[in-house]
Amino acid sequence: MELSSQIESGERGGDGGDEGQRGFFGLIGSRIGKPRSDVAPNLHTREALLLLQNYEESGQGWFWSTDVRGRLTYITDSVARLMGRTSGQLLGTSFTELFLPVDSHGERQRTLPFLLTKQSKFDELPLRSAFEGDDRWWAISGRPQFDGSGKFTGYRGSGTDVTAQRRSAEDASRLALYDSLTGLANRFNISKKLDTTLAAFAQQQRVCAIMLLDLDRFKQVNDTLGHPAGDSLLKQVAQRLLKIVGDKEMVSRLGGDEFQIILPDVDDRGKLGDMAADIIASLSQPYSVEGSRCIIGASVGVAIAPFDGLTSDDLVRNADLALYAAKGNGRGRFSFYSSELHQAAEIRRALEDDLRDALARGEMELRYQPVVNAKSNMVTGVEALVRWTHPDRGVISPGVFIPIAEEANLIWPLGEWVLRKACEDAVNWPGEMRVAVNVSPIQFANEDLPKIVASALATTGLAPDRLELEITESVFLGDSADTAKMFKALNALGVRLALDDFGTGYSSLSYLQTAPFDKIKIDQSFVRDATVPGSRNGAIIAAIVALAEALEMETTAEGIESLDQLELIRKLNVSHVQGYVYSKPVPHIELLEHAEAGSWIIKPAGPARQRNDRFSLFRTVGAIHDNHRYNVVIRNLSSTGAFIEGILNVPPGTQFVIDFGEGQLVTATVRRSMKHQQGVEFEQTMVSDGNGGLCTRHRVSPYLIAAATQSTAAMALPMFTTTSDWKAA
Repeated sequence: MELSSQIESGERGGDGGDEGQRGFFGLIGSRIGKPRSDVAPNLHTREALLLLQNYEESGQGWFWSTDVRGRLTYITDSVARLMGRTSGQLLGTSFTELFLPVDSHGERQRTLPFLLTKQSKFDELPLRSAFEGDDRWWAISGRPQFDGSGKFTGYRGSGTDVTAQRRSAEDASRLALYDSLTGLANRFNISKKLDTTLAAFAQQQRVCAIMLLDLDRFKQVNDTLGHPAGDSLLKQVAQRLLKIVGDKEMVSRLGGDEFQIILPDVDDRGKLGDMAADIIASLSQPYSVEGSRCIIGASVGVAIAPFDGLTSDDLVRNADLALYAAKGNGRGRFSFYSSELHQAAEIRRALEDDLRDALARGEMELRYQPVVNAKSNMVTGVEALVRWTHPDRGVISPGVFIPIAEEANLIWPLGEWVLRKACEDAVNWPGEMRVAVNVSPIQFANEDLPKIVASALATTGLAPDRLELEITESVFLGDSADTAKMFKALNALGVRLALDDFGTGYSSLSYLQTAPFDKIKIDQSFVRDATVPGSRNGAIIAAIVALAEALEMETTAEGIESLDQLELIRKLNVSHVQGYVYSKPVPHIELLEHAEAGSWIIKPAGPARQRNDRFSLFRTVGAIHDNHRYNVVIRNLSSTGAFIEGILNVPPGTQFVIDFGEGQLVTATVRRSMKHQQGVEFEQTMVSDGNGGLCTRHRVSPYLIAAATQSTAAMALPMFTTTSDWKAA
C-alpha cells in the first residue's frame, strides 16, 4: 500500500478514525505531535505524509505495520519488490517470515518472535532477508501500539538497509581473524582457538595435537620469481593443506611461510606421522606459478597435549623445537617432540661451532663405498663420502653435520675440500675406476662451481671422465636459465653427471630431455620393501630402468642390504648396485689394497631376506614384571621387537612392560633368552618418529599416571597388560 493512499485516507477521514487505524499511521498526530494552531489539521497531516513518502522513495528507509497477530498490514512497496514480491502479496504474511531465524546466521541476540510476543519495543535489530537471492541485512525498529483502552493493536516500525555496513564489519572481522592472502585463520585466531581448546580439553582429559610447518626453499622462489609468484605459491600450499586436513578452521598461516594445524582428539603417532608424511609429499610436488615450474619442500614438527605441554605456549614452543629438529636432520622430514630435543638443540649449536674449525684441525676424512656391476660383481667405481671424527664426541654422522653445514653456510668450503681430496686420491688408483662426488644444491647454484671442478682436475691430473658429479633433482627448482647454463658448463669439462635420489618427489621427465646425465641413481626408498608381497616398488624400479635404457643411461640402485633385494634388482636389469650387501664405505688405504690387486670383485653377502630396520642403541629403559621394575639396556631396536640385556635367566614366554620414558609403554614377550640377554617381541609395532628412530604409537596419559600415583603408587601402571588397555583407560 503506497503512502498516497494513506494521504487520501487522511483527507477523507479527518481525524483518522477507524480507517486511519487500519492504515500505517492511524492518527498521524500521535507520531508527529499536535499541529500548529494556524495550520489546518488536514493540511498538516498531508504535509507529514508527503515527507514520509519522500523518505521512502529516497531508499534511505522503509516502514511496516502489523495487526495484533503479527501479520503485515503495511510494508513499503519498494522494499517488498527487493524481496521479490509486491506489497499486496506480502499483506497478511507473518512479519517474522521476512527474515531468517537468528540461529541460522550465528547471531546471539533476542529473537524477533520473542520480542513480538512480549510486545516489547526494539531498535536497530539486525536481521537477514529470508528470500532466495536476497542477501540483504536490515536494521529493524518497532513499537507496540495500543488503543485508548490500553488494548494491544499491533506494531508499527521502520527499517534501514545495513548490508554495506554489515559486510564492512564482516570484512574487518575477517581481516582481524583470517589471513587475507590464503583465507586461512591467522596467528591471532588460531592462538585463541588453541587456548580455548586446550582449556576445555584439560577439564575433559582429552588430547590435542598440533603441527607446525615450515616451507623449505620458499625464499628461493621469492628471490628468483618475485613476491607475486611467492604469494601465488602460498595460495596453492594452503589449498593442498586443506585437501589433506579437511577442516579449514583448524589450519592457519602464522605468517611468511609458516603454517599451523590443530588436530583435536588425535594422539596416535602412527596416524600423525602418516599425515605429516602426506603433507610433506603433497607440498613437495611441483607447482605451476605464472608459467614457471616451482619445487619447494616442507618440514613438520608435532607436539601433543597433554604429553608435550598443557598450555598453548608450551605446546607451540615444543612443536617448534620438533620442527627445528626435523629441519636440522635434512629437511623434508617430520619430528615428534621429546624432552631429549632440548639437549639435542644445545648439542647442535655446539657442533656448529666445532664444525667451523673441523677442516683446519684435520678432523675430516673420506670413505669410499664401492659401486658394483650387478652382473659381474666387479667394482667399477666408488662414491666419496665425508666422515667427521670429533675429538670429544667421536664419529659424527653425516646425517647430523651435513644439514648443519648447509644451514651455517659451511657446505661450500666443505664440498670443495671433498671434491679436491677425492680427485687427489683417485688419480693414484690403478685402472679406470671412477669416483663419484655429491654436489649439494647450494654448490650447484654457485656460478664458480665449474671453475672449482676444472681446478681440481687440473691440479691433480685426474681424467675428467673418471669424475662423476652426483646432483639431486632439487637443483631444477624454477627451471631457470642458470640451471641450463650450469649443466652446459659442467658437460663441457667432460665430467660424468649422475641424477641422484631419482623419484623422491621432484621427478619430471622434461628435464631428462635436456640435462646431460650419464646415470640415474634409484633412491633406496624404492628398494626398501620392494620384495614385500604386494609392493609396487618393483614396478617403479622397472619403469625407471626402462626410461634410463631408452635414454642410454646407466642405473645404480642404492641401499641394497639383503640377498633377496639383490636378486630382484638383477631381475629388473639395474646395471649397478651400491649397498652393504657388497660393502660398507671403506678408508682410502683399504681401497688401495683392493685396487692394487687388479680387478676388484666382491662376493655379495648379507641376510637372505630384508629385515625390519634395526637401530643400534645403548640406552637404559625400564622392564616391569610382577610389580618389579628392572633397569635394562636396549642393544638393538626394530619396529617389532628389541634385544635387551640386564636380567638373568628369563624364561621364554615371559611378558614385560617396557618403559621407554615419557609415557611410552609397550608390552613385550620374551622369545629368546640367553643368560642375561633376551630377544623380545612387541605386542604392538612401534612407528617412525620421522627422524630415523622409532616411538610408540600411543603414550600413557599424564592424567592416568597422576591418578595411578595418587591411588596406589607408581607401580599401579603394570596392572595394564596391553597397549589397548592403556589407551582405553
